[in-house]
Amino acid sequence: MNQKNSLGLNSCFMDLDDPLELFKIWMSEAEKKEINDPNALSLATSNRKNEPSVRMILLKGLSQEGFDFYTNLNSPKSDDLKKNPKASMCFHWKSLQRQVRVSGSVTQINDKEADVYFNSRPYESRIGAWASDQSKIMNKREELLKKIDELKKKYQENNKMPRPQNWSGWRLKPSSFEFWLGDKYRIHERLRYNKVLNRWKKEILYP
Repeated sequence: MNQKNSLGLNSCFMDLDDPLELFKIWMSEAEKKEINDPNALSLATSNRKNEPSVRMILLKGLSQEGFDFYTNLNSPKSDDLKKNPKASMCFHWKSLQRQVRVSGSVTQINDKEADVYFNSRPYESRIGAWASDQSKIMNKREELLKKIDELKKKYQENNKMPRPQNWSGWRLKPSSFEFWLGDKYRIHERLRYNKVLNRWKKEILYP
């Protein structure tokens, strides 16, 4: 018989007051089990017209301050966040039959942090950040390849490459978490944390 926590849920939900600590434990287990990109997540945003949009991205930083990801500041996701700075993330780890949803407010990462992360990226990825007008219409792929070649001549691999001004990061500060564990017959287990007056309140949900 599976061990249970104090709420009667599987022991993998533990009995932690801070959902970020539980997320870190689940992420650590996913890193051991998931074959590709355990830090992959779907990011949902919406614009001023409340039209939703969702896409897959990679989590690139995690701290008490929030969940970090990086992108072109002129991309559709950035345009959405500039106008409506709220978003939701969904991590799904099929190998563990686990899912975590995280929602909250989003702010832009400061230049110093963005510079540090940009400089940690592989050379080709930094060139790509310069070359791509993310999500803009492109007549031929050769246009992009030509820009990449020109940038490689301008910025040699061993030389310092500045971060593009239109490339930076966003940080989601959570106001809610939902942890999900799959079970047979769709009798799944769900634990939600909501932030109320700067404290986390726990609730279990029907499947």
